[in-house]
Amino acid sequence: AGVLDRFGQIEPVLLFAADGYLYGGKRFECLDRLVDIRAGLPTVRTTIVTGNLRDDPDLRGQGDGVVSFAEFTADGSGTLAFERGAFDLPAAILYSSGTTGPPKCIVHRAGGLLLKHLTEHQLHCDVRADDVVFYFTTCGWMMWNWLVSALASKTTIVLFDGSPIHPSPSVLFDVVDRHRVTLMGVSAKYIDGAAKSGLVPRESHRLDTLRTVCSTGSPLSPEGFSYVYDAVKQDVHLASISGGTDLCGCFVIGDPTRPVWAGEIQGPALGMAADVWGEDGRPAPIGEKGELVCTRPFPTTPVGFWGDRDGSAYRRAYFDRFPGVWAHGDFASWTEHGGMVIHGRSDATLNASGVRIGTAEIYRQVEQLPEVLESIAVGQEWEGDTRIVLFVRLTDDSVLDDALRSRIRQTLRDNCSPRHVPAVISVVSDIPRTRSGKISELAVTDVVNGRAVRNTEALANPEALAQFAAST
Repeated sequence: AGVLDRFGQIEPVLLFAADGYLYGGKRFECLDRLVDIRAGLPTVRTTIVTGNLRDDPDLRGQGDGVVSFAEFTADGSGTLAFERGAFDLPAAILYSSGTTGPPKCIVHRAGGLLLKHLTEHQLHCDVRADDVVFYFTTCGWMMWNWLVSALASKTTIVLFDGSPIHPSPSVLFDVVDRHRVTLMGVSAKYIDGAAKSGLVPRESHRLDTLRTVCSTGSPLSPEGFSYVYDAVKQDVHLASISGGTDLCGCFVIGDPTRPVWAGEIQGPALGMAADVWGEDGRPAPIGEKGELVCTRPFPTTPVGFWGDRDGSAYRRAYFDRFPGVWAHGDFASWTEHGGMVIHGRSDATLNASGVRIGTAEIYRQVEQLPEVLESIAVGQEWEGDTRIVLFVRLTDDSVLDDALRSRIRQTLRDNCSPRHVPAVISVVSDIPRTRSGKISELAVTDVVNGRAVRNTEALANPEALAQFAAST
């Protein structure tokens, strides 16, 4: 259903599919699901199946119009034909997570994507001709598009399919050494996990070609910065970057000409009039939290949303908050160094007793405790106010007892403020995620407030939600 929610909106005529995939050493078959997917996409004329699990997938029973990749390419001439198009020619459709309704089909322009990614790669991340660029990403995350665009800078790119910790926790660093990678990109959660696991790549790997490490997906904690420089490599450029699917690029990004400060993104991307505004629509002072906005048009402003003929849904998504100004939905603040800190999503910002708190502030502290693998905090309506409810996923040998609860609360009180201290702390074995791997605070918020989750098909693991209802 998640596939149909997305592809059903755009009425495709050509569909590529895999016979299955390997993850964590296990085989997952997909051909049975393909029958149902094709039935839900009546506009598809031809389906091409690649053999991930076997060289010659058995396509009997799939019906007419289904061919293997080998059959599809057998009659090709081998010559690529290029056609010159307009700068605004639609090149890609990227999908929002869909946690608040049907996924938005965000149409991006060819020229905008190319120009934006060229500047981000070459000027912000020091990507050069003949470099090797490797970003750990699925093709459902915008970082896949960002990775592929590196070919325009005359690089070699490395595509990785599978678990980042199988067959060993060091598998991504194995890739860096094997392929002489110069830019390695991962999520902030991966860096946090590597630190907790005790992985020290500088002692086990050469990493002699590695110049840049990029981190995105969620805010990278100051401790994450320290881990990269202490345990990975001292002379890399650590570029924490932040943007989104909506622009298929970054608002704030690294800068190889300036110092890196722990916990901060170095500054705005070239061509991006990024700012932080308060509730009154005025620029916020340094250190004051507010809404991340962009006050001027930029190259990857979307062409629009597919099917949104009058543009009303597009305007509502980005320009309702501040007319004529893009409101991105991130809670952010400027630093005294000209950098930015992202405190979490605005729609997931906690409002406890009238004080706005970014969830990343809580995660940054709680996940430094050795017992805590991961956490998620949401606001629960309670006795006419909002209280903070914190859920933690613990290591196998840890127990959420009164002593650990007390340490969590004391850590938040000491390092943040009394307002950050949760009213309830519960343990869960799993945390719901979107299909691009991000934790879904909105879905958990719905559950703890007794509301139906609006689109469970947007979640990779909707079964995890049951624990949250039982815990509160």
